[in-house]
Amino acid sequence: MEATELAAAATDRDPGVGLAAVAALRTLLEELEAVHVSNARAQGWSWEQIADALGVRRQTAHRKHARRTRG
Repeated sequence: MEATELAAAATDRDPGVGLAAVAALRTLLEELEAVHVSNARAQGWSWEQIADALGVRRQTAHRKHARRTRG
């Protein structure tokens, strides 16, 4: 299912459909974040810059993503 279809399903009145869509959107969001953090690190961004862009603390961004990225 595409992101737009998932977003539409998230508003479904059937709780099963809506909750499944929310779970799928959460997974997609985590994957997108990981891709963009890896890209930022590859372009020389600091953990502080990444954390600022994500609206989290540097330690939080580093703890979550450092094992997936180089540096």
